[in-house]
Amino acid sequence: MGTVIKTSLLALFLLFVLSPTAFSATNGGLLRVGLKKRKADQFNRVNEHGLSMEGTARRNFGFHDTLRNSEGDIIVLKNYMDAQYYGEIGIGTPPQKFTVVFDTGSANLWVPSSKCYFSVACLLHPKFKASRSSTYKKNGTAAAIQYGTGAISGFFSQDSVKLGDLVVKEQDFIEAIREPGITFLAAKFDGILGLGFQEISVGKAVPVWYNMVKQGLVQEPVFSFWFNRHADEEEGGELVFGGVDPNHFKGKHTYVPVTQQGYWQFDMGDVLIGDKTTGFCNGGCAAIADSGTSLLAGPTTIITQINHAIGAAGVMSQQCKTLVDQYGKMIIEMLLSEAQPDKICSQMNLCTFDGHQDVSSIIESVVDKNNGKYSAGLNDGICTFCEMAVVWVQSQLKRNQTEDSIINYVNELCDRIPSPMGESAVDCSSLSSMPNVAFTIGGKIFELTPEQYILKVGEGEVAQCISGFTALDVAPPRGPLWILGDVFMGQFHTVFDFGKSRVGFAEAA
Repeated sequence: MGTVIKTSLLALFLLFVLSPTAFSATNGGLLRVGLKKRKADQFNRVNEHGLSMEGTARRNFGFHDTLRNSEGDIIVLKNYMDAQYYGEIGIGTPPQKFTVVFDTGSANLWVPSSKCYFSVACLLHPKFKASRSSTYKKNGTAAAIQYGTGAISGFFSQDSVKLGDLVVKEQDFIEAIREPGITFLAAKFDGILGLGFQEISVGKAVPVWYNMVKQGLVQEPVFSFWFNRHADEEEGGELVFGGVDPNHFKGKHTYVPVTQQGYWQFDMGDVLIGDKTTGFCNGGCAAIADSGTSLLAGPTTIITQINHAIGAAGVMSQQCKTLVDQYGKMIIEMLLSEAQPDKICSQMNLCTFDGHQDVSSIIESVVDKNNGKYSAGLNDGICTFCEMAVVWVQSQLKRNQTEDSIINYVNELCDRIPSPMGESAVDCSSLSSMPNVAFTIGGKIFELTPEQYILKVGEGEVAQCISGFTALDVAPPRGPLWILGDVFMGQFHTVFDFGKSRVGFAEAA
């Protein structure tokens, strides 16, 4: 999924760097293509929130019955500091090797081209050389994919693609000739192999997975992910094409139907912090299972409540507190008088209501520098803060809290609003006091512990801990939207059932 992220850099030692050495073995009918790990005293740049540039780059690439047990082809994945998973493919005849992120949040395959002359990133990664492949077919149609940090651009070509021992014939892919942005320089992967639906494929190119099914390379139109969240272990995980591995999960999967093809999108219910409902998704929220997103992204309103509960630092507090000071009591009074919550901000002339919740682009407001008062102007932040405050106040009124305690609680939440870049830092020594966070999917609760949703980078005094939750606001009708990335998928084995158009989750083994 594509999300706009701006990064500032600092340097930290990373403990391990994964090498591209590969091996393959057959076990119980499963083909395993593996990558080894070696130690190195290299630096990797990370952003101010502790995420590696590679993890940031990767994150920017994205915006049932019992299945056959032990048959199918397996791609063994690398785990880069719990922030990046990738595996190896081959393109052409003989195969030219590339490491790619297997991304369910996009649908195209692209790798750097030998004709990439002017992007520095291309100097640091292998490039596809059409002249060295006997099965190459020229296409030449221009293509570009827009991501959070810029666009990759190039042209379509056609060739064979090898995954393990499977060979997909006549596969359209993009040869990238321009890779802007510093994220591509640091990335461990060479390209992206999209596993989303063709509806989001640039140029309507047929995705690799579609051709695998069409060419009869898999017995079942199913693939599944298992992520190993132990960053210090050699095996990063497995992507199984054509089935599931029963050794990867416990119990049975809970399946939900895909509600809108493009991304692997489904309906999700309430979000719980500890044992308390947030109430935001009681009426339903959309969610996407996205292997191409490192973190777990959701509406700022809920991410702020989670940040408050786990003690994560925020940077947008003053504007929020100004709103609470001026309008907090009025919001309480209007809710008590049974005013419609989604109309309160428009009734206070802070938003303009047009039949949808998100109308902040119509009325814009700023804090007057002289007196701290809000007035119509150049910024839409006041509308957003107001909408969040209504949700927060409403949740406290349902718990019969007093006016003073509600105002204090909302001010505390103001201190926890995520930074514009989304991520939030936490105190590594406080994990034992943090609550579990749970998601309702298919009527079942899927719970994450602090140890599972906090990412730790480094060791000892230089260690940094980052909240695995990041803010992402998507307007109706597509939103509110959650993106369940690797923080979630790492704890819950995920099955993508293409044949029955559904997604399944079970506790990872």
